[in-house]
Amino acid sequence: MCLVVALCLCVVLGARGCRAYGFRNCIQDMLDPGYFKCMQRFLAEASSATADLPANATALNASLNAIHRLPPGTFARLPALRELSLTHNGLRDVAEGAFEGLPALRSLNLSCNALQGLSAGVFQGLHNLSLLLLHNNHLHTLHPDTFAPLQNLLELELQFNDLGSSEDVAESLWMLPRLECLNLCNNNLISLRSKRSLPASLTVLSICNNSLYGVDGSGQHFLQNIKWLDLSYNKISNVSSFAKVVLRNLTSLQLAGNNVSVFQVLNVSDIQTHSFDYSGLHLNRYSQLVDLCHLLGKSMRPMYSLRLQSNHIRNVSRNAFSACPPILLLDLSRNRLKSVSCVREMLNASAQSQLKTLVVEHNLLNRLRSCSQGDILKELRFISFRFNRILSVGGWAFRYAPNLDRLHLNINNVAYLDRRALWGLRALTELRLDNNLLTDIYKDTFRDLGNLQTLNMRNNHVSVLFPGVLANLGKLRILDLGGNNIRQLTNASFEGLRNLSNLYLDSNHIERISHDLFSPVQDTLQVLDLKGNKIYYISMKPDGPPPFVNLHKVYDLKLQAQQPYGLKIIQPRFFQGLTSLRDLYLSENKLLYVAPNAFDDLRRLRYLMMADSSNGMGDLPPGIFKNLHELVWLDLENAGIRTLTLDVFGNLTKLRNLVLVKNELRTVNSSVMERLARLRYLDLRKCPLTCTCDNVWLQGWLNNSQVQVVYMYNYSCHSGERSFVYSFDTHVCYEDVGLYLFACTFPALLFQMLLPILYHRTYWQLKYRFYVVRAWLSDRWRRGKAETCRFDAFVSYNSCDERWVLEQLVPNLEAGGNPAFRLCLHHRDFQPGKYIIDNIVESIHNSRHTICVISRSYLRSEWCSMEIQLASYRLFDELKDVLVPVFLEEIPERELSAYYRMRKVMLKKTYVTWPPETQAQKLFWAKLRMALAAGTTDEVEGEEGMATYCMEKDSKPILESVNNMAS
Repeated sequence: MCLVVALCLCVVLGARGCRAYGFRNCIQDMLDPGYFKCMQRFLAEASSATADLPANATALNASLNAIHRLPPGTFARLPALRELSLTHNGLRDVAEGAFEGLPALRSLNLSCNALQGLSAGVFQGLHNLSLLLLHNNHLHTLHPDTFAPLQNLLELELQFNDLGSSEDVAESLWMLPRLECLNLCNNNLISLRSKRSLPASLTVLSICNNSLYGVDGSGQHFLQNIKWLDLSYNKISNVSSFAKVVLRNLTSLQLAGNNVSVFQVLNVSDIQTHSFDYSGLHLNRYSQLVDLCHLLGKSMRPMYSLRLQSNHIRNVSRNAFSACPPILLLDLSRNRLKSVSCVREMLNASAQSQLKTLVVEHNLLNRLRSCSQGDILKELRFISFRFNRILSVGGWAFRYAPNLDRLHLNINNVAYLDRRALWGLRALTELRLDNNLLTDIYKDTFRDLGNLQTLNMRNNHVSVLFPGVLANLGKLRILDLGGNNIRQLTNASFEGLRNLSNLYLDSNHIERISHDLFSPVQDTLQVLDLKGNKIYYISMKPDGPPPFVNLHKVYDLKLQAQQPYGLKIIQPRFFQGLTSLRDLYLSENKLLYVAPNAFDDLRRLRYLMMADSSNGMGDLPPGIFKNLHELVWLDLENAGIRTLTLDVFGNLTKLRNLVLVKNELRTVNSSVMERLARLRYLDLRKCPLTCTCDNVWLQGWLNNSQVQVVYMYNYSCHSGERSFVYSFDTHVCYEDVGLYLFACTFPALLFQMLLPILYHRTYWQLKYRFYVVRAWLSDRWRRGKAETCRFDAFVSYNSCDERWVLEQLVPNLEAGGNPAFRLCLHHRDFQPGKYIIDNIVESIHNSRHTICVISRSYLRSEWCSMEIQLASYRLFDELKDVLVPVFLEEIPERELSAYYRMRKVMLKKTYVTWPPETQAQKLFWAKLRMALAAGTTDEVEGEEGMATYCMEKDSKPILESVNNMAS
């Protein structure tokens, strides 16, 4: 139900991707969304597991924790729960009503705890419970009403407790109308006497490993409904007690480990002989076996099984079972047999011609001898000689069972298998020779096994598969050669295996696999296991065709844990040809390099395991998963992943499970998560996620409900703070940092844009103000000195007009009249060694007026422009009438319009013009003197404007001086 809802939500969200959810201490099973695993979480209270689980949870496993007490209503918020397991918790106290609110619960497992008693209302509300497991506790008392609410209980496990009184047990169980199975083994029961009888529905009763001396109970009908009774390993010696109870309905009775004679029990009781399990009854003498067969023969019907386990039988003489009725299954396991000779002689083939199964496991057999021709057991289908000490198997060892279907010789010490040992077994379909000491297999060893379908030779010492050894196994489907010493294989090793589908070669010493190695089985092979070999590559360039290029039907390939250092390199197109592959295992391979096109042919791949594969490889190459559109499970645990990028994960549109445990991820890419629209399970445990603004989106994503993030509430910040990824403080991240950056950067950018204009318009103004301020500061230091100007006028002129200045202006103003004016001239009054600009500023500042001798040459000079600007600043900014424009020639207004500063002065001031007529020059000098003396000029020409005199020197030295000053 939960999964369906999540799917629907994802469909609605579409390309926006699925959001995350998680549980503090539980993991939701992806195959069964209602099942939650909360094991090994060090929980002290059950509520720590249940607090955030959905109400529709159906199964909960909170085992292996430290939950010592269950208070009332512990699981009330999970009404749909059907299975609950609380094993290995050290549980000591279960309060009344602890399981209230669980009407759907079917299975409750409280085993392996420390419960000593159960009160009356412990199981209140569990009226639908069918399985209750209480074994391995310390129960010694049961309240009579403990199990009363469990009216639908079918199976109760109470073994390994301290229930010493059968009366208390019966008193608490008699009211269970549907109880079918009860296990009371390994308690301290000494008697079955009680006032109450067992429930009539009870059919399976185990009371093994107690201290019972008899079977007498509350009456002769005490055990009449029991069909399967285990009384083994008690202290029963009172045979007469069997006569006091009705046991005729038993189908199985186990009395192993008791001090009773089976013959006496059969004589005094109504037990049917075929219902007895004769294991552990010390029937180890020939005479006892003969007597037993005579006794069984009286039943006049075949024995389905005769179990003689743990009877200390050392040998079975010929015809020991000839007097027995026909036996279908004979089990002689866990005895001390050293030899069984030929089974047909031991059993008397004519008498036991119906035998189908022979089990002789856990004995001391050391060899299987050859058998001569004689009577055969035509019905014998299964023989198991497992867990013996068989060293050798002789030729024709199974001649007596030509129709044998399954033969188990595994877990022995077989070092020698005669080449004819298996001859004659033409019907054999399963042969197990695993866990032996075989080193060589002969060419004709499997000559007659044309119908063999499963051959298991795992964990032997086979180092070579000679050509043709398996050639006769045309119907073989499963071949297991894992755990041997095979170093090299050729395609001749698999000749004749026309139907082989599963090949297991794991844990060998194979170093290379070629493209033609599996050519004999390429049309049928589906599962190939090469785990734990020594396959490795050190070159990024293939030295031949890809090794699996012909295996078009293989759907399961295991290549993990290559020894000792892993595959190292996955070459380009390494998996070419595996067009049907669904499961690929590459874990534990210490990869240094994976070619970007290594997985290009695996378009049907669904499961990819690359856990523990990092050896400094870092991030996977872009495009490595570009064709894996069907992938649903990707395990990259401890793979060295540093970042999640769309180039790697963007095409995994059907991915449902992503495991990224123990990687180096600090941030999670939001665009990747949005692209993985079908993701349902994400494991980021033990990744150093940071609590930075890069993970702000992750915090919001974790608090939604579509993708399960394993233990998401436990992801702590790896930034020195004791905070968690799901809840770290993000208010700083939501401040409009962009606005602040804009507010800081825009003025700077605007200033940089306006700087050229400001430079062009105000450079000299700023320079002037700078020098004026500096001069003012200098004046402040001259305390007590009168504030007077050194000059009456600073003369600004162009070098082209220097003759007029020296011949006309200077003589007429300094010596040619009254009053005489002191003029500031650059060649005469500038202080040597000072910057030119300093001299100009100081001269203008220390002069009452500035006479600008204006001509066309003056207007074109840069220094002219600077001087008139410095002078005009005093006119416009200081409001001092300092400018005296003198035009040496007529300049039309249209020419002056190109000079912004000049045009502005002309709008503010009147000016005088040098007349060429001699008579008019006297008036010119009079007006100029008047302007210098009175601080103003009269209107002479009627034109408004201004002219600036610019003194132009050689440009290079002047500019160099200005640059030096600026630096």
